[in-house]
Amino acid sequence: MTDSIMSKAATMEIPINSNGDTGTLPEDDSLEQAAKLQWSLDEKVGSSRGNRDLQQVMVSGPNLNETSIVSGGYGGTAEGIIPTSSIKGSNMHHSSSSSSMTAEEATRGVAVEKLETMKKWGLNTYKCTKQMISERFGRGSRTVDLELEAQIEVLRDTKRKYETVLRLARALTNHFYNMVQTQHALGDTFADLSQKSPELRDEFGYNAETQKLLCKNGETLLGAINFFVSSINTLVNKTMEDTLMTIKMYENARLEFDAYRSDLEELSLGPRDAVAMARIDAAQQQYQLQKDKYERLRSDVTIKLKFLEENKVKVMHKQLLLFHNAISAYFAGNQQQLEQTLKQFNIILRPPGADKPSWLEEQ
Repeated sequence: MTDSIMSKAATMEIPINSNGDTGTLPEDDSLEQAAKLQWSLDEKVGSSRGNRDLQQVMVSGPNLNETSIVSGGYGGTAEGIIPTSSIKGSNMHHSSSSSSMTAEEATRGVAVEKLETMKKWGLNTYKCTKQMISERFGRGSRTVDLELEAQIEVLRDTKRKYETVLRLARALTNHFYNMVQTQHALGDTFADLSQKSPELRDEFGYNAETQKLLCKNGETLLGAINFFVSSINTLVNKTMEDTLMTIKMYENARLEFDAYRSDLEELSLGPRDAVAMARIDAAQQQYQLQKDKYERLRSDVTIKLKFLEENKVKVMHKQLLLFHNAISAYFAGNQQQLEQTLKQFNIILRPPGADKPSWLEEQ
């Protein structure tokens, strides 16, 4: 019905008066009423549909994953619709790809650094091995400091002799400890027999007292010998060993210095083109670095040898005097002089079992 009314209105002629005003037609009222009726129907249908959409939105809620962005004007084609899920996925893919690229670059940088370090180590090892073989077969020259080499040889010989003294002093300590324990057991046995043998009570008693006195003096002498052994051990295995470690570093630096020196001399005898000159400059820089390292370690060795000699004389003077006085007083039977010797060197004897930790320390 509405379509027929609209088609009729589209084909109807509009009469014009002589003065240009449109005339009033009988169909105008019917057309106006039809238009009003159509407008009211559309408004009702639109309001009821809008209520249903609003209820659906309030119940279900918007789905952000299915939200679309429309580009272009109203009523555009579907080509301008871009799902937000695709945008989110592209952003996530971009961030993950960038992070993976960063991790890959970091890993690659570490690998390159390790490769360069390994390359330098291999080149340095090759040059040092070549230099060492050349020196062993008498083909290469080596840098020699005659005075320093003599001092190093004296130190090594002194260390070997002091190690012998330390080994013998420990053996003496063990033997003397066993003797003291035997005297202690013998004194206890004599004391027990003096109680059980009335006819020999005095004789067993005298021997028991003598063994106990010898045992006491022996423990005092053991304290002095243990102090002597501890001081010699510190001098040999710590002070001298530290100096020998520095000497070993000095010898390695000397070998590296001679290796790079020989390399520079070989390059200097070769051609003088651009590539050769670049190699000579690089070899000159490495040679200077190794030279500075060699001279620094040589100075360190010289200083340590000087201080070691002074420390050795000071320590051994004190320890040898202690050892002599303690041994002399013990075998002379002078208990007072033996105890005075320990006081002179500030040696404090620990009672038996003092080295064992208490039950509270063991917890």
